[in-house]
Amino acid sequence: MQISEILTPDRIQCKVECSSKKDALDIIAKSIAGGNYSLSQNEIFNCLLARERLGSTALGHGIAIPHGRLKHGSTTMTAFLQLKKGIDYDAIDQQPVDLLFALIVPEQSTDEHLQILSRLAEMFSDKKLVDQIRRTSNTGSIYELLTS
Repeated sequence: MQISEILTPDRIQCKVECSSKKDALDIIAKSIAGGNYSLSQNEIFNCLLARERLGSTALGHGIAIPHGRLKHGSTTMTAFLQLKKGIDYDAIDQQPVDLLFALIVPEQSTDEHLQILSRLAEMFSDKKLVDQIRRTSNTGSIYELLTS
């Protein structure tokens, strides 16, 4: 699956003011819910928060991939958040997180979920790409970087 198939430019936010992990998850939930009227912001937030309670989804190096599976979900939904300043995210390397790529999949989509997570982890291990994303504050440019 290509990132361009699951991410749209309207679900990318740049240089967002944020003070905590919960605040970031709420911003992400609002972004995802805004494009899918069958799911509420609260339902998405609770899904992401429940996964975080199992362990941080921070990869290290300032990157996190909050994700979850929704019982009532019917399609894969994503959002990308670039923070103005990094936040504490309980990362194993103790570095603040400033880039978050969120993923919500239907509950039964286990294989798809793992494939997308693997693809995202691989993508965000590319230091050059991550540096380019951090240097830009333009939604269109970030979309191009994430989908190319």
